[in-house]
Amino acid sequence: MEIAMEERPRNSDRPARPSSARPSSRPSSSSSGRPSSGRPSSRPSSERPSSARPQSREERPARGGRSDRAGATRQVSQGREVNDPRGFRPAPQERDQSRIRPRIFEPDIPEDVTGEELEKSVRAELLSLSAENAKVVARHMVCVNLYMDVDPELSHKHAVAAAHHAGRLAVVRETAGYAAYRAGHYEMALKELRASNRISGDVSMWPVMADCERGLGNPLKALNLAGSDEVKRLAKPEEIEMRIVASGARRDLGEFDAAVVTLQCRELKNENEEWALRLRYAYADALDAAGRKDEAREWFGKCADLDPDELTDALERSQS
Repeated sequence: MEIAMEERPRNSDRPARPSSARPSSRPSSSSSGRPSSGRPSSRPSSERPSSARPQSREERPARGGRSDRAGATRQVSQGREVNDPRGFRPAPQERDQSRIRPRIFEPDIPEDVTGEELEKSVRAELLSLSAENAKVVARHMVCVNLYMDVDPELSHKHAVAAAHHAGRLAVVRETAGYAAYRAGHYEMALKELRASNRISGDVSMWPVMADCERGLGNPLKALNLAGSDEVKRLAKPEEIEMRIVASGARRDLGEFDAAVVTLQCRELKNENEEWALRLRYAYADALDAAGRKDEAREWFGKCADLDPDELTDALERSQS
């Protein structure tokens, strides 16, 4: 039996692919290319209508297979075109400007500053930097100490420059924090000291952080730091300093009697340690603020006993 086959037109105007969204890998015939059995076929006919129009680029499926397969690109308006075999690529996004390191002002470094003036332990922490960068950072850190008392603002600028070059080193961030604190930039000081603490785990700067909160008008936050578990890890000098800061925070809140109680400790009897003078002076000052004038004069006198060089005005206040 002869099989009647549809003649394929020879012109090239006919579309090369079927009008359906799925490309066919079988040759086109009047009845899918098989002999007619006289019964209706259970498959839909793949015969293409002669009036089929050419498909536009957007309607054509992606090269290499079905456009609805798993992983196929479905977003035409973003990235590459759907029929690009390389697949989908997100449209380029603008770079987050906040993550770009800004250029900073770097103060001049005196020519006679070499960086060797730093303590050996500090220089050892700079060894993770390149030799050239380590030298720049070391020279800035020397300048921090050089100008600390005579020009706190310039000292702070040198510290900012050092942190710009070595922001991942705890000792550099700590130095920058202390310099900002002395210059009165309490918010920046907190940022730098917190960064140093995250890097090293050292809590010795806790009292300064608490005093920064006081400087920012947050006495309750200062008291929270004073009552944290980290305080238990402080050495005695830092522990005394934290007491003084906490007492000041109580005074900020108008709690003058509580400020006095905060400083009442056995360390008030100590006359040998460097922190003894500061503790006695703070206690006498708290008594004076609480209106306990006679007790205040007494403790200013005890403070003067530890201050032969008259670094404080304790002697004068003990006689007023």
